[in-house]
Amino acid sequence: MSDLKTVVLNDVHQQLGAKMVPFAGYNMPVRYSSDLDEHHTVRRAVGIFDVSHMGEFRVRGPHALDLIQRVTSNDASKLADGKAQYSCLPNNEGGIVDDLLVYKLADEDYMLVVNASNIDKDWNWISQHNTQGADLQNVSDEMSLFAVQGPKAADALQGLTAADLKSIPYYSFVQGEFAGVPDVIISATGYTGAGGFELYVPNQSARQVWDKIMEAGQPYGLKPIGLGARDTLRLEMGYCLYGNDIDDTTSPLEGGLGWITKFTKEFTNSAALKQQKEQGVTRKLVGFVMDAAGIPRSHYPLVTEAGEVIGEVTSGTQSPSLGKGVGLGYVKTEYSQPGTPIFVQVRGKNLPATVSKLPLVKGTEE
Repeated sequence: MSDLKTVVLNDVHQQLGAKMVPFAGYNMPVRYSSDLDEHHTVRRAVGIFDVSHMGEFRVRGPHALDLIQRVTSNDASKLADGKAQYSCLPNNEGGIVDDLLVYKLADEDYMLVVNASNIDKDWNWISQHNTQGADLQNVSDEMSLFAVQGPKAADALQGLTAADLKSIPYYSFVQGEFAGVPDVIISATGYTGAGGFELYVPNQSARQVWDKIMEAGQPYGLKPIGLGARDTLRLEMGYCLYGNDIDDTTSPLEGGLGWITKFTKEFTNSAALKQQKEQGVTRKLVGFVMDAAGIPRSHYPLVTEAGEVIGEVTSGTQSPSLGKGVGLGYVKTEYSQPGTPIFVQVRGKNLPATVSKLPLVKGTEE
C-alpha cells in the first residue's frame, strides 16, 4: 500500500466511511454505502465522485494543435473555444494507447484529460511525438477533479456559480468562479449517462469546493459515490473502460470508436486504420443483455448455441436499472447486429443473451 498515490481528499473519504481500494495506482473510494444505492442516487438524483486520479496535460503554443492532430484520432481543428472532444491516441500497431478528452481553452491552449493508469505512458507517447516544440506540461498532480452527476446536478450546483449551468451544452465548458474559487473549469461532461458536470479545481481549493458541493447538494439528496457505481453506470451506457474494452491490441474501429476516427487528416497509423475501415473489421465490440439469470464477467467466452467460441466478455455486471446482467464484449462481426442471440459461458453453462444497441439503458445525455 505504501507506494499507492492518494488524492488530496483521501482523509475526507475515509472520514465519510468509504471502503478504499487500490485502483490505477491510487488509493480510491470504491463505495460509501452500497453500489446499488449509489447507482440509483446518480440515476435518480445527484451524486459526487472524486476522480482526481485522472491525468491532465496542458498543450500550448503555436504548435499545440499540430501535435494534438498528429497524436489523436479525432479532428481537434473543429474545436471552438469552450468545447471538449472525445478522442483516442492510436499506436503504431493498430491498437489504442489511451482514450482521452481534448479541451480547447483558447487559441493555442488545450488541456488533455487522460486515464490515471496511463498518465506516464501517455506523457511519454505524446512527448516523443512533440517534434515541433509545443509547450507540454503535466499538471496531473496539481489538479483535483470532481464529477457531479445526475438529473438534479444543475439545480444542486447552481447556487455556487454565476454561470448558467443549464445553458452549457453537452461537451462544452465554461471557466469561472465556482464555490468561491476562481478559474474553475465547469464541464458538461461525464461518464454516467445521467447528465451533470465535471469540475477541474486546483488542489489547494479541493476541500473548499467539495465541502460547498456537499452542503449545496444536501436538499437534492446528493451523496458521495464510489468507483463501484461509476463502473455500473458507465456499463449501462456502453462507455469503454481502457484496459477492459479497449487497449493496445484493439483498434478504434473494432471498439466502436469509428465516430472519433477522422480520416480527413493524417495521424498515427491513420493509413493502416483507413485500410482497415475499407476492408472491414473481423470483430466488433458490442453490448448485450442477459436473457437468463447470471452475471457476465471479463474474459468469459461468448459462444453460439452450438458452443462455437465467437468472442469474449470485456466488461460485465448486474445492471441496477434493468435488474439483469449486462456486458460489453468482442464478437465476430457477423454476430454484432442488435437482436442477435448469443450465449455467455458462465462456469461451464451457456446462458442466453441478446446483442443490444447501445446505450443499454436510456440516459439523460443529449
